[in-house]
Amino acid sequence: MYIPNSQPTATELLPTMYDLPSEDPEEPGLPDEFHLWQPRLLCDTCRPKNYPSDRVFIATDLNLYYDAQHYNWYKRPDWFVAVGVSKLYQERELRLSYVMWQEKVSPMVVVELISPGTEDEDLGITVSPPHKPPTKWQVYERILKVPYYVVFDRYDNDRLRVFKLVRERYREQIITDSRIWIPELELGLGLWLGDYNGCERQWLRWYDSNGNWIATPEERADKLAERLREMGVNPDEL
Repeated sequence: MYIPNSQPTATELLPTMYDLPSEDPEEPGLPDEFHLWQPRLLCDTCRPKNYPSDRVFIATDLNLYYDAQHYNWYKRPDWFVAVGVSKLYQERELRLSYVMWQEKVSPMVVVELISPGTEDEDLGITVSPPHKPPTKWQVYERILKVPYYVVFDRYDNDRLRVFKLVRERYREQIITDSRIWIPELELGLGLWLGDYNGCERQWLRWYDSNGNWIATPEERADKLAERLREMGVNPDEL
């Protein structure tokens, strides 16, 4: 549950997503391929059954503004999902960013993909000095109170770590068979060894209550084509 530091008397005076920058001009360059494909796989397979699809918002590499007193302070999670919030901004438009004083719903799960040099901030080892923007760990744990914070380090033997908010502090969870169940989503998150986009490796992926990996749109299309062929129908001619 998002609890702002202070509520201005007139929220309409606060900047909206149209007023806040969607990119950091001091942060040039694009993510590497892993930072493109791994979030995409998470997007393709995250389908909570206990929420309608139009009440699930999933984002990758999107600015998340969290402090109404510091409009330009933001974090940019590699991936996150918020439930109970409209998939579209004000039910009609794609988002430029995720602005907490408008949305008022914190992400349920945040995933960070560790890169060389980001470990200390991602894992809460460093603490920001006073009057400076807080670290990701501080924002997720103490400001946004994100229930689940997931850290995946492909540089450390594909190490998966999951932190759950317990009495307002993150506690690392015990992971069994590289999987962890998230009851609030009726989904589980785990490491899957397989081929995605032509690359075979360990990928972070969602699974269902039966322990089955949730299929991507491409996998569902392939299965449908296979069934049609078994029925004597050529899917290429449809």
